[in-house]
This record gives sequence, C-alpha cells and structure tokens, in this order.
Amino acid sequence: MAILTISQEMGSGGAEIGMTVATRLGYTYVDNEELLGRAQRYGLGEERLARLVEDRPSWVERFDAETRRCILALQTVLYEFAQADNVVLMGGGGQWLLRGVPHAIRTRIVAPFSERVTRLTATLSAEGRERVTPKTVAQFIRRDDIQKTARMRYLFDVDLKDPGLYDIHINTAVLSRAAAVQLLADVARQAEFITTDPGRQLVADRALASHVEVALAGHHDLRRRAINVESRQGVVTLELSSGADPDVALAVAKGVPGVQSVTLRTAEIPIVSSFPV
Repeated sequence: MAILTISQEMGSGGAEIGMTVATRLGYTYVDNEELLGRAQRYGLGEERLARLVEDRPSWVERFDAETRRCILALQTVLYEFAQADNVVLMGGGGQWLLRGVPHAIRTRIVAPFSERVTRLTATLSAEGRERVTPKTVAQFIRRDDIQKTARMRYLFDVDLKDPGLYDIHINTAVLSRAAAVQLLADVARQAEFITTDPGRQLVADRALASHVEVALAGHHDLRRRAINVESRQGVVTLELSSGADPDVALAVAKGVPGVQSVTLRTAEIPIVSSFPV
C-alpha cells in the first residue's frame, strides 16, 4: 500500500498519532528505537548511533570516519523498512530520503509552542517525574527543536520546516489527534498511493546504493574518500575521487548483496572529512 513518514515537533502528539495510524492500517511502526536496533548489526556503537539518530555530530565527530558510517547505516535501515511498504516511519529524515517516491506520504505534525509545553508538562507530571515545571519543559522542547533543525540542515542542507518537504501538514491545536489519525488513514488508502512497480524499484535502487555506501565507508582504504554511488536495477555506478583505489572500490561494491554489476567513473572530488555543514 503506502509508506507514511512523520516528522513531529516534540509535544505535538505526532508519535501517538503515528502509532495509532499504524495500528488502524495494520502497518509496521518504526521509530528511532527500531532504527537503532537494526543499525547495530553493522557493528557500530549504540551510544553514538543513539545520539546521531536525533542530533548532528559535534565538531570533532565531523572529522571522524566512523561518524559518517553511523549516519549512513541509519539511513540504510530506514530504506530497508521503506522497502517493505505498509510502514509508518517516525523521524529519521524520511521526508527527504523518500522524496519523489509516489507511494510515500510525507507528513509534518506541529502545534504552537505554548500548547506543546502545556501538554508535555501534563504528561510528565502524570508519569510522576520529579521537578517538572513548564520552564524546564520549555527548555527541553526548545533544545529538541534546535537539534532536529540542525540535523536536517547538516545532513541534507534543507530546512526542516520547508513545506515542500511534506505532502500533509497537521496542526494538532486545530485538528484533534483522532481526526488526524482518520485523515492519514483515509489518505493512505487512496488509490494514488498504492505501490507501483516503478515506485518499488525507486526505493530499491536507493536502498542498494545506500548499502554500497555503508560498505565503502567501512573499508579502511576508502572510508575517507568521497565516492558517489548510484544504483539502477542492480547496476551500480561509482564516481571515484582521484585518490580512491578503483580496484578496491570495485571489489567492495561487488560484494554487496543485490549488486549485479558495477561501473566506474572518475571525478575530481576531495577527500571526505565530514558531511556537509
């Protein structure tokens, strides 16, 4: 059927809406915990993965090749979940990574700042959290907003609030959670969001390219080299910087499951020191 991606402001109720929609449609619900669990199979540190799934790297980490591999692994597992269709993806940059996918419904769920503070304060107080005040909750929400915005800008050079990243924009101060769930469930059932073969292939191509990127980033001789990867129906194209060993890159790419053939082209690309700022 469809892929539903949800980007939420903390306190807007987006997670609750996403979980309820997934239950109603019989979809798989994937949040940061699910992404982290699957990404750990790449042998990466849980603590760093947990932070990078929500925040951008520190200045020191931006020059660390392992950070790059962590981020690529998180993106790869998101593509893996997306390939299965019938899924609700909460966060993870899905609104950018799945751009142009015809059966992906990219949603942004927001609420006014004061409303979010009131809701989250009530929720945390009901859970028996100590020292919960509107002031501390406001600081917490403000910091989360900044982190999410900075992460999207750092990784993809896009504005998290850009309406062009979303197909549906929901303000839960205007639309109730129940109404939001009904809206998203109804849209997901529409004929235009039924998965087609071209749409399925587009996701598969991006997933395979991402798998190759992770493999290249994990190789000692290639992890600090810029290698652009493209994939189309199992045919992978590597665009190498002048310092990358083509034989090694070719062997690594061919070793990735699903790769049928690999072609090379050379470009003057500098050594990778970090993701774009």
